[in-house]
Amino acid sequence: MSDLDSLPQGRFSFSEEAPPRYSGGGDQDTVRNGQASSLSRDINVNMETIPGQQSDRRASRQDGRRPSIYSTMDAVPHLEFYCNATATGRLRRSRPSLETLRKAFEFIFPPLYEEQGEEENGAEGKTTEPVRFGWVTGVMIRCMLNIWGVILFLRLSWITSQAGILLTWVIILMSVLVTSISSLSVSAIATNGRVSSGGGYFMISRTLGPEMGGPIGMVFSFANALGCALNTVGFSESVRDLLVEYNAVMVDEINDVRIVGTITVTVLLLISLAGMEWESKTQVLFFLVLMVTFANYFVGTFIPATPQKQSKGFFGYRVEIFVENLLPDWRGSEGNFFQMFAIFFPSAIGILAGANISGDLKDPQTAIPKGTIMAIFSTTMSYLLISITAACVLRDASGNLNDSLPVNYSGPCEGLGCKLGWNFTKCEQSQSCSFGLSNSFQVLNLISGFGPLITAGLFAASLSSALAFLVSAPKVFQCLCRDNIYPYIGFFGKGYGKNDEPLRAYILTYFIALAFILIAQLNVIAPLISNFFLCSYALINFSCFHASITNSPGWRPSFKYYSKWTALFGSIISVVLMFLLTWWAALITFGIILFLFGYVTYKKPEVNWGSSVQAGTYNMALSYSVSLSSVADHVKNFRPQCLVLTGPPNLRPALVDFVGSFTKNVSLMICGDILMSVISQRNTDKLVKWLNRRKVRSFYTPFKGDSLREGASHLLQAAGLGKMKPNTLVMGFKTNWQECSPSSVENYVNTIYDTFDSNYGVCILRMMDGLDITEELQCEGVCAWNVLGFSLERWVRVLHPVTALLCLCDSKPGIRTVFQNKQGKKNIDVYWISDDGGLTLLVPYLLTRRKRWRRSKVRVFVIGQQQTKEDERTEMMVLLRRFRLDVHDVIVITDSERPPFSKNLNRFEDSIAGFRLREGQQAEGPAHQERTEGPWKISDKQMDAFRLKVRLNSGRYFVSVYVRSVPVPQGGCPSSLYMAWLDALSCGLHCPILLIRGNQQNVLTFYCQ
Repeated sequence: MSDLDSLPQGRFSFSEEAPPRYSGGGDQDTVRNGQASSLSRDINVNMETIPGQQSDRRASRQDGRRPSIYSTMDAVPHLEFYCNATATGRLRRSRPSLETLRKAFEFIFPPLYEEQGEEENGAEGKTTEPVRFGWVTGVMIRCMLNIWGVILFLRLSWITSQAGILLTWVIILMSVLVTSISSLSVSAIATNGRVSSGGGYFMISRTLGPEMGGPIGMVFSFANALGCALNTVGFSESVRDLLVEYNAVMVDEINDVRIVGTITVTVLLLISLAGMEWESKTQVLFFLVLMVTFANYFVGTFIPATPQKQSKGFFGYRVEIFVENLLPDWRGSEGNFFQMFAIFFPSAIGILAGANISGDLKDPQTAIPKGTIMAIFSTTMSYLLISITAACVLRDASGNLNDSLPVNYSGPCEGLGCKLGWNFTKCEQSQSCSFGLSNSFQVLNLISGFGPLITAGLFAASLSSALAFLVSAPKVFQCLCRDNIYPYIGFFGKGYGKNDEPLRAYILTYFIALAFILIAQLNVIAPLISNFFLCSYALINFSCFHASITNSPGWRPSFKYYSKWTALFGSIISVVLMFLLTWWAALITFGIILFLFGYVTYKKPEVNWGSSVQAGTYNMALSYSVSLSSVADHVKNFRPQCLVLTGPPNLRPALVDFVGSFTKNVSLMICGDILMSVISQRNTDKLVKWLNRRKVRSFYTPFKGDSLREGASHLLQAAGLGKMKPNTLVMGFKTNWQECSPSSVENYVNTIYDTFDSNYGVCILRMMDGLDITEELQCEGVCAWNVLGFSLERWVRVLHPVTALLCLCDSKPGIRTVFQNKQGKKNIDVYWISDDGGLTLLVPYLLTRRKRWRRSKVRVFVIGQQQTKEDERTEMMVLLRRFRLDVHDVIVITDSERPPFSKNLNRFEDSIAGFRLREGQQAEGPAHQERTEGPWKISDKQMDAFRLKVRLNSGRYFVSVYVRSVPVPQGGCPSSLYMAWLDALSCGLHCPILLIRGNQQNVLTFYCQ
């Protein structure tokens, strides 16, 4: 009490969930201000802010410490309550819970924050802030550089010669259509919450979940590594052509590409390892070079052609050349529309270059939509304009100045060149032309005003794209590694430096790119990349579509210029194009994704990202549940939907495993826990996880009740939804009924009576060693806590008893029960004493459908007469055959009228001796009063009427389960007498005993309608 006496007088609250506040008057205000200022320091939230708003943010934090006008513990709305990120060294602030607000006494002493020391805070303050980029440098320029790749300079003119201007525009617009729809989907997903690092993988995984996000993360990372190889090979080809032009070939044309490519990708790796700041500066330099290159190119199209350029096919803007190049002229094995599309499409795949470094952007939600759309518009216009300039160049030219025609030439001459004063007939007929759109990849160099600038632009475009892909692949792969979806890749997720650079992933990407650079064939690599990126776009579009149709309240993108139907169209067209371009590569891509998808689905990683798949599952479940409510019940569709009174399921694993054996993937199972005291949500979550780890398909429903009877009655009425409601109550046998209080027995038996009165079926499971393993866990827990230096009894007093046991259950997978073992060829003996509608037969049949019970044989025992034994057996076999139940044998019991053995009768009477009323030894008045005060008392009249009904079963060996019909007591039967009856029916057996009774309505039928 000394600590309490030292506190200031007055009403106050001090909670880990709300800032400390004091209320009082006079001198206490000084204490309040001092305490509040020392304990309520600035809270750093890991969110990017505009530098000019630091003071506003600080002011808003101070406002967040104000209490609500309703209560000193109630906090006003504040941003920090909604943030997931926490500052290093302190706990995140959280609003007070309802439990805290409802507390009568506001005395909670844990500190609000775990503060670091001043030295650590000072060191942290000196740490350099990571580099962050805006929408221009971080997204637009990066996407434009990635789109302006090697295809623009080396293949666009060749594609135009093959497809013609019209179909080239179609190819460009088709590519832009796919990428534009994908960019709208990316913008919608990126603006539906704060985007972290990981780019396309992050968006897909957080929208569709890890099952689809994991596979596409692997494929997308690999595709970016291939993109680096593609652009590096394009750059190497340009260098190779220069070497050939100046007679400086090192080895041969193929090996020169490999040598230059290896050196280039190594230099790019060193730039990437230097950090994002150096990489960004390099990209800006490349962008300026490209701007100069484009200006030089378009100016060159208006400069009159010299004879040297005319000999190579360039004549400036001519109508006849435009008309000639308008239509396609397919040549070679690659001369078809879809092959041209496959080669061109990689030039449009750079739309995710900005999104891939989303973790390095100042404001990803604004930068990604604005920068991506602006980049697509700008690059599309440039591609269309450059393809039109193909009207300036002939498809075939020799490059020989001697092929010019004299003024009065009258010899043979074919082709458009004759009208322009050049005779290229010889090389056209022999297909030996070295220049022109169809033969030279250096057409842009020919048209430009100053050729070397085109070479510089080509170098800048290819190197910038290669560098962007080299940076994107490790960033995406790092995010995938940190999510721990796949094993053995976590090594590559480690980050270094202020920008958390994935250096290990950089090295891995380098070697993957190097392997494909050694192929040294641009046209071989391009179709592979097209398939991988089309698959990524298909899933991004499908993510947007799926998130939209689920109508989840959490889907609220601030970007409104999208449609779920255009997203679906984009997804479908991407898949179609995959197969039209390269069908074998599409099959390989889908095969890889399906394999990775299957692995994630099997492993079920413990992540919860609030995906649209979860929202869709909820919608489907809700829709089907509502639809099912309007369908009348039919006996053919009857399923034993069980409410199992397990208490905490981990304390009665045998009961859980047994019911799960015949309800898994068949019917509803609800584990009901009737609470005599409040249990926290954390414990509820742990029990659900325990069920999931045990692979039991069940719901867990705790219910506050004053007694077992009250809780079970309410659960039977309230549990479930629509038709998905329990129709059978399952409970364990009360083995201690003779030692416990009579009121407890009365409560237990009345629960069974109420179930019968509510027209529900009843199942009671009894095992020789009992069902409750609390004592066993406590014994193990004492040893475990003693090793740790703690006392289990202390934790049980401080925490809820179930909480203490759950701590132990978390450390071990759980006790294995007999129902988890293979049952072999044992028998399932069913004593169908009373016709209850067939539930007694249905449950054993459902057991035999399980793999563990498949070899067990069902034997049915029925009551009959010795004289008609064979007829009754035949009649029962016919009935069971009509029910299509696989019953091994039917046995007719003919000694049902035999009096009980004296030892069995004596045991029965001894078990109820403590509950006898003994009316003959008392006066009528006291006996009547005792019967009124103790309804569980058994009168002599009731005992005499019951004597002939007692049976005690001898033990049977090689029996998996012993199933017997539960007797239905008449009204007024004392609870103790009924418990003794159930005890007599099930005692003495070493196997599990199931006492079962349906609700007297058919659950089996042999009709088909």
